[in-house]
Amino acid sequence: MATIEFFWDPVSPYTYLAATQLPKLATDCGASLVYRPFLLGGVFQATGNRPPLTVASKGRYMMGDLQHWSRFYAVPVTPPENFPANSVRALRAALVAEEQGVGEAFAQAIMRAYWGEGRDIASEDVLADVARSVGLDPEQALAANGRDDIKAALKANTEEAVARGAFGAPSFFVGDQLFWGNDRLELLRAHLTRAAA
Repeated sequence: MATIEFFWDPVSPYTYLAATQLPKLATDCGASLVYRPFLLGGVFQATGNRPPLTVASKGRYMMGDLQHWSRFYAVPVTPPENFPANSVRALRAALVAEEQGVGEAFAQAIMRAYWGEGRDIASEDVLADVARSVGLDPEQALAANGRDDIKAALKANTEEAVARGAFGAPSFFVGDQLFWGNDRLELLRAHLTRAAA
C-alpha cells in the first residue's frame, strides 16, 4: 500500500482546501494518509520562498482564487481576519493530538476552524475548543506549547520536509516523489493509480 505523507500548516488556505479532498483521494487510490505538521514560516525561511501576500497582486488574486476553489469543491472558505495567524501553538497541539490517536481529526478540525469558519487559531480558547471537539484534553493541547520534545518534533518535521525538497504548503510525498499545491491533487492521484497498476 502506498503512503501519502501530507505536510501541512493550517495558516495555508490551499492546505485547507487540499485537506478537504485528500481523505477520499487516499481511499480511492488504496493509499494510507499520514498527517505531518510542519512550520511553513520555517520552510519559507530555509528555502527563500515568500508568502503570496508579500506580492500585492498575488495576494489580491489569491483571495478571489480561494472563492473559485470554494465553489469547485463545495466547501466553505471564510478568510480569517487575523491572516496570517501564528500557527505554532496549533501545530504543537497537533503533535499531541497525534500522540493521543486523534491527529487526523485535529488537523482537519483546526484547518476547518481557521479557513472554513474564520476563527482565530492563535487563540487559546479556540485551540481548546478544537481540541475538545476531537476528544483531546484541552489542557494537554495547550501544554504542548511548553514541551521540549514537541518543539523538537515540529522542528524535525520542518527540517525533514525541506531536506526532501519541500518549499511550501501543502506538500505531499509518496516515497521520494513530491507534489506541491492543492492544484496537484489530480497528478498525485494519477501517480498513485500508475503505481498500483
